[in-house]
Amino acid sequence: MRAVIPVGGAGTRLRPHTYTLPKVLLNVAGKPILAHILDAIQEQGINKATIVTGYMGKMVEEYVKSRYNMQVDFVLQEERKGLGHAIWVAKETFDNDPLMIILGDTVFDADLSLAYKSGINSIGIKEVDDPRRFGIVVTNKENRITKLVEKPTEPISKKAIVGIYYINETGKFKESLEELLSKDIKTAGEYQLTDALQLMLEKGSKFTTFPVEGWYDCGKPETLLSTNRFLLEKNAIYSNDVQSDSIVLHPSFIAKSAVIARSVIGPYATVADGATVTDSVVRDSIISDGAIVASSLLDKSIIGNNAVVKGRFYTLNVGNSSEINY
Repeated sequence: MRAVIPVGGAGTRLRPHTYTLPKVLLNVAGKPILAHILDAIQEQGINKATIVTGYMGKMVEEYVKSRYNMQVDFVLQEERKGLGHAIWVAKETFDNDPLMIILGDTVFDADLSLAYKSGINSIGIKEVDDPRRFGIVVTNKENRITKLVEKPTEPISKKAIVGIYYINETGKFKESLEELLSKDIKTAGEYQLTDALQLMLEKGSKFTTFPVEGWYDCGKPETLLSTNRFLLEKNAIYSNDVQSDSIVLHPSFIAKSAVIARSVIGPYATVADGATVTDSVVRDSIISDGAIVASSLLDKSIIGNNAVVKGRFYTLNVGNSSEINY
């Protein structure tokens, strides 16, 4: 099986952090968003992947090559024309093996083995209150998908597609992607993966669904922090022996190379590699790689890589390599 992970988005809602770092490399609960996905697929024995890059793609490639022993193909999506287009540009990396497509900007809580247990194409779903913001599926009594619609204007189903897809018929899938592009089939001005899967359905392919219990968006500062809280709570993450002059309130994550002195960390705090926190209280926040926090009170804050914060603040969204004194 091969995983296909599109990660080309610019992450504009997470600026200033994404001015200097691709969104998928932002730290959440001790490691980048992309690392959570790659670790999950390796747990399933998937060791082949295609990563579709775009914005700051070289940084993504360098990160993966330096930390993962996997067979990975990197494909550049030069123009952002939709998710269907992102998968289409990577089609030459597919053989006849089944595919697991996972969107690179979300963290999920799901048993991926459920995706391929049925032996047919399967899509991860979760019920939502407002389906108009998502791709949705309509199913029959046997849980077989009868229709897929991207961002429906009428709420014909509340079963939202959450960004995890298992494709068993790789050949038919490639044919549908080709048809999507050759016939210029677009929704909302983009080539949608949902529309390609609908083409497969119309030609007789069978699809079922599997549940995704947790689905956590990392697209905005507030959702990045809520995902950080979820992962810390779920995994009870904690590392590093903090000096006796500091207190850690769990759940929190402190990297082994971080330095904590005369501070209270947590709950729901992540302090990443090489970060230093002194004389501070940090809760419900992410302190990224190499950042320095001193004499500060931080709550619901994101401090970027190598940023320096000195003073007293309550909520901050500070980009990489910044310095704030108060």
